[in-house]
Amino acid sequence: MRYLLYNQQTERLLFRNIDGKDFSQWLKFFEDPAAHQYWVEEQDAPERECSKWYEKQNLRYAQDRGGMNALIEKSSGRLVGHAGLLVQEVDGVTELEIAYSLLPEFWNKGFAIEAASKCKTFGFENNFAESLISIISVSNLPSQKVATKNGLTIAKQTVYRQNPVYIYRIQKPIARKA
Repeated sequence: MRYLLYNQQTERLLFRNIDGKDFSQWLKFFEDPAAHQYWVEEQDAPERECSKWYEKQNLRYAQDRGGMNALIEKSSGRLVGHAGLLVQEVDGVTELEIAYSLLPEFWNKGFAIEAASKCKTFGFENNFAESLISIISVSNLPSQKVATKNGLTIAKQTVYRQNPVYIYRIQKPIARKA
């Protein structure tokens, strides 16, 4: 479970492993069409989609393929969303992705860039990869802005899980010798 940001924090957020106790709060993500408007896939009932999401994250944890971390707002203790480092296969290449999904009520408040920036720093400080990516739908302008603010740039356009996406990338900074 080396890729997890368990017990990490930012100015406003605490990172922790996902917890089924958050189910009712995270279910709101699947109930809101705006939350998944940029991703094309078969949609089941919101409760089932939320259950599948938790199953997928627990499998990632068990297989050491990264996973999403719950983002908890320090001031209120409320679930803001999830972010983390995910091992992904893109065009036959294993990559490490900075991923983030927030509940719509927390959009446009700087939480996504705060979480994504922490994921980037954590990934590079722990030497997990020489570069990190974000997989973002070509129509998802808000997430593209987050990636750009986080220092990533478009490396290519491809199709990922039947979705046209941009692969944003950032290279690990070269350490300067003293």
